[in-house]
Amino acid sequence: MSRSLPTIVHLDADAFFVSCELALKPELRGTKCAVGGRERGIISSASYEARACGVYTPMPTKLALKVCPDLIMLPHTSGLYGKVSRQMFDICETLTPIVQRNSIDEGYLDLAPCGFKTPDDIERRVRAVQQRIWDDLQITASFGVAANKLVAAIASKARKPKGFTVVPPGTEAEFLAPLSVGVLPGIGKKSEARLQAAGIKLVRDLLSRSESELEALFGNFWREVLTMARGEDDRPVHTEHEDAKSYSVQETFNHDIGDFSEIERIAKRMIDELMPAIRADGKRVRTMTVKVRYPGMEDSSCGRSLAEAADLEAPFYPLVAPLLKEAWTKRRPLRLVSVRFSNVEEKAAQLEMFAQTDEKKRRLASVLDKLNTGKQPAVKRGHQLTAD
Repeated sequence: MSRSLPTIVHLDADAFFVSCELALKPELRGTKCAVGGRERGIISSASYEARACGVYTPMPTKLALKVCPDLIMLPHTSGLYGKVSRQMFDICETLTPIVQRNSIDEGYLDLAPCGFKTPDDIERRVRAVQQRIWDDLQITASFGVAANKLVAAIASKARKPKGFTVVPPGTEAEFLAPLSVGVLPGIGKKSEARLQAAGIKLVRDLLSRSESELEALFGNFWREVLTMARGEDDRPVHTEHEDAKSYSVQETFNHDIGDFSEIERIAKRMIDELMPAIRADGKRVRTMTVKVRYPGMEDSSCGRSLAEAADLEAPFYPLVAPLLKEAWTKRRPLRLVSVRFSNVEEKAAQLEMFAQTDEKKRRLASVLDKLNTGKQPAVKRGHQLTAD
């Protein structure tokens, strides 16, 4: 599709999980830090300072601490990343209604309907969004601006972190030519090594090969590879996404926990973290499942359904203790616990006897959701409190 303006934008948040944690702990900015379990597990996200020392995702934590002994490990903050992601994309939707949320930390924007007249106007407005994400959320994101999704996505990764790259229409092939062939989608590490052995190191090297040579290298995929190497892509930005069939959160402990009341408190806190997202999506859920994991990686779970789907925390709190007792049969200390909501339904008007009472509770829950949208919860429930 020919475009006279670079109206496709790709947003790629920088070291997203770490950035979210550093927004809460700004004193750690500039340090070698990573998100993950200190005693076990893998690195979920590493700061760019840690990456420079050889820490990557998903490196085992023990290995990360060997290659970078002064690495600062940050535990996952349950519920934080989804909340920040929603806020980030909400900011994007102040610029254009056509926003494709690919994942928790990246997506596309289509500015074609916004009526921009010049590339400078587009760049100014997108930079303003980049700045607002920092001002409001204290996280950084890199942006690529181009005439299509392929080139915009590659451009967003060209100058990380805090990158901003514009590829003028008509210069797509020129932009891609000097880049490593591994930047093209579908060409992973193994494929890249095989291509390098065949003398194809840069994207421009693909353009110098004959069709028969490309077919020998890529099989039936050769035409798609050649199209990508030219910087051509006609995929539209779409806002449709499959409705969530479940909502879940889990926590791996730094040390095994054997206290039932503590596990019960953690599970109830997980309900508190998931339910605002369910309400925000205009959904209700009927089934809650609690899963536990023992140190030997053996899992056990148990679920139970309400008679009517709900979008309030209170109906699910009484299920936590009996579900834990049924799932946690061996009563050995646990490595992990998770809560999952399924049987998701569209929110519908309530006709039952206590509809008015529930609606008052829902309005109160909505107020609490708004109060707790900041970096730290403004209101806590009793089971969220811990003794110092």
